[in-house]
Amino acid sequence: MKNEEFDVVVVGSGAGGSPPALVMAQKGARVLVLEKGRRHTRDDFLHDEISMCRRDYFTPFPVDDPHTLRHGETETAQRTAAGWISQCVGGGTVHMSGFFLRFHPKDFALSRHYGALRGSTAIDWPFEYETLAPYYDRVESELGVSGDTTDNPFAPPRRGPFPYPPILTHPVSAWIDDAGRKLGLHPFPMPRAIITTPNGSRGSCVYCALCGSYGCEVDAKSSTLVSLLAAAEATKRCEVRAECMVTEIEVMRNGLARGVVYEDAQGQRHRVVARAVVVAASALESARLLLLSRSSSHPNGLGNNSGQVGRNLCFSTLGQLKGRFDYADFDAEGVEILKNPMPFVGRAIQDAYEVAPSGDVFGKGGTFHFLWAHPNPIFAAEQLIHAREHERERDPRRLIFGRPLIERMAKHFRDGRTLEVECFGEWLPTPGCYVSLDPKITDRFGLPAARITIDRHPSDRASSQVVVDRARSMLEALRCRDIEVEAVGGETLVLQHGTCRMGNDPTESVTTAAGHLHEVSNVYVTDGGSLPTSGAVPSTLTILANAFRIADHMAGAMG
Repeated sequence: MKNEEFDVVVVGSGAGGSPPALVMAQKGARVLVLEKGRRHTRDDFLHDEISMCRRDYFTPFPVDDPHTLRHGETETAQRTAAGWISQCVGGGTVHMSGFFLRFHPKDFALSRHYGALRGSTAIDWPFEYETLAPYYDRVESELGVSGDTTDNPFAPPRRGPFPYPPILTHPVSAWIDDAGRKLGLHPFPMPRAIITTPNGSRGSCVYCALCGSYGCEVDAKSSTLVSLLAAAEATKRCEVRAECMVTEIEVMRNGLARGVVYEDAQGQRHRVVARAVVVAASALESARLLLLSRSSSHPNGLGNNSGQVGRNLCFSTLGQLKGRFDYADFDAEGVEILKNPMPFVGRAIQDAYEVAPSGDVFGKGGTFHFLWAHPNPIFAAEQLIHAREHERERDPRRLIFGRPLIERMAKHFRDGRTLEVECFGEWLPTPGCYVSLDPKITDRFGLPAARITIDRHPSDRASSQVVVDRARSMLEALRCRDIEVEAVGGETLVLQHGTCRMGNDPTESVTTAAGHLHEVSNVYVTDGGSLPTSGAVPSTLTILANAFRIADHMAGAMG
């Protein structure tokens, strides 16, 4: 293998990898970004559910690049696509929905604010909200986030308005505002990683209704592909190589990382020598890469002498509800409002972000927000096949087919609209929730797959129930029919944290507050794996902000 030399090599191009690529290129470093997946342009993004959502366009088939999953250590792990966020330049930001809420100040110090969390391995972050606040501002500006600072009395402190005006919302949002006020709640506009006015080559949102699970055909969605990576490449000091699988981080005799080895699309192996290595392949895949990078000085994997790599895995707790607006229940004006084609409901509620401790509820609740049912027709039909909540009580395996299914589909697509609610809550890390190398199953490169072992803390479901109950009261106040709770304390495996968490004590953390491994000072972890806890909002914004913060530390350390 021939050696190529760069100042910095970045593994992964999503929310964790793009900020250090941009910052270091702007500082004058020669940066190489290696991405396992393909590179797409906006011309590639079709409104085709089969090709975009039901093939391996964004995430791989389990037969090629599996994860394995088990609930508890006694269960046999099975191949799965679960836990893949994305494989493409820009990572999951390319096909995200872009709900960009900040962590709250208490999220950074759970034990200090809520006391000992029995059964959990959670630790407090090595810094406070105030440290990350300017980086939240930076992400909102450099990526492009739209929003409105009013109406949320529970919002964490911020210095100024959002850089873009809020998205236009469906008129049902006024119904939500009115119903919330009557219940003493405070609905507020959901900030989105979507630009609402043009910026250079990026167009403003065209309200196509297909954000989540799709790429944006006008570049209005603020993926790192069209924002941070584009800016990094414009410096002429950053190169992005797609379809390059990093298989190992090499270490020199002095204990520092030498660089990485990767395999290209033609199966050729290459070595990149660099002064610093940034690992940002997702919390699962970054831990896997560190565990694969064994040497005489790191026989258990790079940075894993304390056995913490892959441990303390936490996702995001999910509650899901839905209710129906039947057109027959409304007058002509109400039906006209409901049939309005505007795709975004654009309302969230955080009144239950903190709640009174009770039983297994330690004091944290969460966030819930409203959205119309996704317009994907195949996905909708799959949901309609399953029995409703009250029917599952009699026969949990019951499926609907034939004439009853046809009638249900006609009602769903023709006779009304379905309003959904997503509830995000804190997932407390436990000793039994972690990622390791599967002892039997390998990927197409012949490497052990990441094995996900899930164990849940009792507070996850208890706290989620509090938020779900609050959300149900809103659906009832909106006079929805057929209200159904689909999940309480569920699992959102695309929001990943904790496997390489930051901390001051190397016996209970993997990386320092500056972001590098305790054991190897020139290897940095900048994705969700570095986050000690999950918060009670989607974490993409926080991953980006923390990656910018670590990049500044790295620039200072490298001079």
